[in-house]
Amino acid sequence: MEWFTADGYWLGRLVFQKALAVVYLTAFLTAALQFRALIGEHGMLPAAGELRRTSWRTAPGLFRLHYSDRFFAVVAWTGCAVSVALLAGADNRVPLGAAMALWAVPWLLYLSIVQVGGVWYGFGWESLLLETGFLAVFLGNAGTAPPVLVLWLLRWLLFRVEFGAGLIKWRGDACWRKLTCLDFHHETQPMPGPLSWFFHRLPRPVHRVEVAANHVTQLLVPVLLFTPRPVAGAAAGLMIVTQLWLVLSGNFAWLNWLTITLALPAVDWSPVAEPPAQRGAPGWYEVVVVAVTALVLVLSYRPARNLVSRRQVMNRSFDPLHLVNTYGAFGSISRVRLEVVVEGTDDAVVRPGTVWKEYGFKGKPGDPRRLPRQFAPYHLRLDWMMWFAALSPAYARSWFGPFVERLLENDRDTLRLLRHNPFPDAPPAQVRARVFRYRFTTWRELRATGCWWHRTPVRDFLRPTRA
Repeated sequence: MEWFTADGYWLGRLVFQKALAVVYLTAFLTAALQFRALIGEHGMLPAAGELRRTSWRTAPGLFRLHYSDRFFAVVAWTGCAVSVALLAGADNRVPLGAAMALWAVPWLLYLSIVQVGGVWYGFGWESLLLETGFLAVFLGNAGTAPPVLVLWLLRWLLFRVEFGAGLIKWRGDACWRKLTCLDFHHETQPMPGPLSWFFHRLPRPVHRVEVAANHVTQLLVPVLLFTPRPVAGAAAGLMIVTQLWLVLSGNFAWLNWLTITLALPAVDWSPVAEPPAQRGAPGWYEVVVVAVTALVLVLSYRPARNLVSRRQVMNRSFDPLHLVNTYGAFGSISRVRLEVVVEGTDDAVVRPGTVWKEYGFKGKPGDPRRLPRQFAPYHLRLDWMMWFAALSPAYARSWFGPFVERLLENDRDTLRLLRHNPFPDAPPAQVRARVFRYRFTTWRELRATGCWWHRTPVRDFLRPTRA
């Protein structure tokens, strides 16, 4: 079938595959370095509990066959190794069928991880990586020109990511329609980056332009993805620019980088290089791609219906394999930033003079003098969940108690998730948690105090607790 492939998109496919391999590597590295404290056998929410609460039908994966920390480590580090191999071009050195099998490996491994991750893996970018990775299996390798159907499916995914995010904002918080959300968002977002303070201090008219540009990019530009070149390529380019703006202004794990990755195949790369000689697609490959396309279209019914629904939900999977999902972010914006500050003391009995020492987190705000760091695309899962805990204790009900128990034991794996342990020699006698209101300082306050944040106590989150 002559229409089946598109020679001119070979470079876009190549760049997409390299970028996706980097995102996979980041995701597997995040899992390998954090899982013991989060979902390990002695973790805060052990994977065994998630396996008991679910079934093969609702959450299929390798860990249904066996789970141990050693096996999880093998899965995560194997994912890292395969990602590096794909980044090095191993898929282009083997036959087409072997290349497809190679791309299926990280998808299967990461699916297995997500299925036992529980609340720690409840973020929209987990499903986005799985859906993107599934489509990548059928994109082919250097020996075959890119299949048109899979290229269109990637655009359909990118459309749902952007358009879904735009609709959830327009239907949600009124500040999006009033163009005022970014008066607060740079300060109250889950995990600010090193430039977030400066973004927050931009003049308010600039914030209005930011919001208006966001609406254009997420509600109007995605439609242009389904137009011919060069319009579709220009639309993808605008999305990439917008995502880079978000990369600079905050830490959203690999969400922005994966969205950029999805936009890369739609960009017109033809002026950059001529396509190499490529063979026609074998018949079996055409059959497989057509069948997968039909499957994705059928599974797209519920996500598409969700897009047009007045009761739109975001970041929802409608099938246990996360093949076609719905996306969105920040339908509502916090006006005030609250942070849970965790402290410990050596005193067995709390007195008026008791000295409390603060635990330092890697990414979330703590020490007012510490400029937020850039961690994305790496995902600090505990730091993100601490942001949710500050919004409502209900978000932390399942894991915060076990977290404190491990601090009272000076648990090595848990402490590795933190930047600073104020009790390096012996565990604390008691631990408490308090909620503070944080706000970015003004230019004058920054010059006078050297503090990026100003904080004031609000209430207790957890009263002093002992082992």
